[in-house]
Amino acid sequence: MTAFIDALLLQAGYNAALVAIGAGLLGFAAGASGTFLFLRKRALVSDAVAHATLPGVGLAFIVMVALGGDGRNLAGLMLGSAVTAWIGLLIIEWMARRTRLAEDAAIGAVLGVFFGIGIVLLTVVQTMSAGRQAGLESFLLGSTAGMLFQDAVVIAVGGSIAVFATWLMRRPMTLVAFNSEYAAAMGYDVRRIDLLMMGLVLAITVIGLKLVGLILIVAMLIIPPVAARFWTERAHRVIWISGGIGGAAAYIGAAFSASAPALPTGPIIVLVAAAIFVASLLFAPVRGVLAAMLRHRRFQARVHRRQGLLSLAAGHPIRETYTLRLLEREGLVRPDGVPTDTGRAKAARVARDERRWDVAREIHQDTGMTGRYDGLTPIEEVFTADEIAEFDRRLGPPTTVEGA
Repeated sequence: MTAFIDALLLQAGYNAALVAIGAGLLGFAAGASGTFLFLRKRALVSDAVAHATLPGVGLAFIVMVALGGDGRNLAGLMLGSAVTAWIGLLIIEWMARRTRLAEDAAIGAVLGVFFGIGIVLLTVVQTMSAGRQAGLESFLLGSTAGMLFQDAVVIAVGGSIAVFATWLMRRPMTLVAFNSEYAAAMGYDVRRIDLLMMGLVLAITVIGLKLVGLILIVAMLIIPPVAARFWTERAHRVIWISGGIGGAAAYIGAAFSASAPALPTGPIIVLVAAAIFVASLLFAPVRGVLAAMLRHRRFQARVHRRQGLLSLAAGHPIRETYTLRLLEREGLVRPDGVPTDTGRAKAARVARDERRWDVAREIHQDTGMTGRYDGLTPIEEVFTADEIAEFDRRLGPPTTVEGA
């Protein structure tokens, strides 16, 4: 635990601090940039982009060695991966637009073919004299051991540009994500905006290849937006919450990995992000599972309370055990089911509101207004005091109990 706290406080050494900062920056950029791909329901595109980078890594290595250079040059490898990933994106877009294939089928085809080509190229690289120690397999699952200051700068600069572009284009991307047909009618070029979304994902994928690998970078692009969606209903807030979740998961995961050197950084980062997702799923105040259970419980209690009070008003015995316990707990009935004075008064009011709604239906032949009646909505929330007074005039004066 002490080692973990030291890593969190950047006291575990220069390399551990560099990895934690770099991972945090990458996580923030990945979470923010992946937001609209998730909202557009194209999460699988990020998987295809990640797998399409692998042939570029192998080809870039072969080309650089053939030209007499160092095949492990990170800039060259990133450039190669970006080129093949962009080609993969264009192929997916062309197949979905020009053929009868559904987009998910096009994504699956490109993903499988490009990944297969990449594995073949990596096998070829391993047969080369310069390739035996190339370490290109680190691009599959990531490797932070050799992370340099220049790598952190690349992540910071590239990630900042991606986040800025996401924020700058948030309005058209939001419109396209939720209603592309309306966006087209408003004059937006939906195809270009889609390519921009995928281009941002491509940029983050290329930047994060060395750190978490092409297989796990997909999780960093998708898990934070999914978790962030539980905490807000507004798209522009999802961007920042998603970025915060991604940054926190990456920073904490890198610190945890630094405190336990035998554990790989990339998978730990993804597991931390998954833990945050589970916590969001359970405890988010509006969309979380526990919040939904509490709302259902409150709704159930309201239904039972109303039905119990209507039974009291009609003079019928309450046979439902839960209803009886609920009314007893609220002081509306005694343990034997006999209503208290407060219970009689509330029962009379509920019964009168039922008759008020009957009068409202006779007066207002408007299903848009009277259709709001669900038995639980107070009539005061639908009609004005003057209208309710008219209902009461037609009903006649309340009984003694109703007026209590």
